[in-house]
Amino acid sequence: MTNATGDVTEPKLSFTGDAARSLLIVDDDAPFRIRLARALEKRGFDVVAVDNVATAIDVAQESAPAFAVVDLRLGDGNGLEVVKALRDARPDARIVMLTGYGNIATAVAAVKQGAVDYLSKPADADAVEAALLADGRTLPPPPENPMSADRVRWEHIQRVFEQCDRNVSETARRLKMHRRTLQRILNKHAPRG
Repeated sequence: MTNATGDVTEPKLSFTGDAARSLLIVDDDAPFRIRLARALEKRGFDVVAVDNVATAIDVAQESAPAFAVVDLRLGDGNGLEVVKALRDARPDARIVMLTGYGNIATAVAAVKQGAVDYLSKPADADAVEAALLADGRTLPPPPENPMSADRVRWEHIQRVFEQCDRNVSETARRLKMHRRTLQRILNKHAPRG
């Protein structure tokens, strides 16, 4: 991190302001992490931003934040480990999972671990703040660009594939499709939209 004069500084590893607005950001994409941290600080959050599971768990155990934004895939592990540590340290923490590999199976796993929402990257600060502060009593507005039918199908196949421990033969059997057809689908990128 750099300060206003351009000098390199150590990242802040403890909360200094209002405990009710404490926010832990865990993401190994440095430009995204820094940009999100700055945007949410401007919105009144007391932010600590880290880039790995081990440091995030240490911060969670030392001073459990009220809010957290956690990337699913990190260089030294899985963001679900951080969610579990946050839930253990502070059961009422509001946690939002982020990922560049969005699929229904990982969203379900994140919510089961204790996340309140799940956003695909790149998520902007407005969407993150809305997810963190949502009260859960009202439905969110419908998405501007909902998933296409092809994308929903692809997501369903990915979910079953994950539930079958990434076993292609078992997944094909459960989906009642030919194994080679499934392999072709799995080798393709997710459909847009």
